[in-house]
Amino acid sequence: MDLVNRPRDPVDTNTRTEALNLLKAKGLYKTRARVAVIGVLLQSDSPMSQDQIAQRLRHRYDRVTIYRTLASLRSAGLVHRAFTGNRTWQFELSRNCWEDQCHPHLTCSRCGKTHCLVGLEPPIACRSYNGFVIHRQQVHFEGICPQCSPCAHTDGH
Repeated sequence: MDLVNRPRDPVDTNTRTEALNLLKAKGLYKTRARVAVIGVLLQSDSPMSQDQIAQRLRHRYDRVTIYRTLASLRSAGLVHRAFTGNRTWQFELSRNCWEDQCHPHLTCSRCGKTHCLVGLEPPIACRSYNGFVIHRQQVHFEGICPQCSPCAHTDGH
């Protein structure tokens, strides 16, 4: 199938516009794959693996293209690998992170889904400790999400 007749990626117009603006702000070329990958991450409420991104894009791009796209977006600071505690890399947009700390994540021990805990700001570790130099801090919690909790507490206690 040629590029002209290729079906559009599953990203709505507003999300596509936001993805194009993010690429423009970083001075990156607006390739179809970059717009698609950013669009998928914009629509996700949690970090995603490379395979999950490919599935969401209905496998329109091969693994190498998605890998290289994620690598270029990471180099530009648009995407980062989230520390989620499982063995596959999980990717998300860097919009809720700072240079020295990413927002924390919680992986539910019942359903396995990883949730972003944007707004929860754990204390930042000092820049050095016993001779170690700390460049970046990522915090990962394990517990039970509100959907799996029998009490479904959302009051922060």
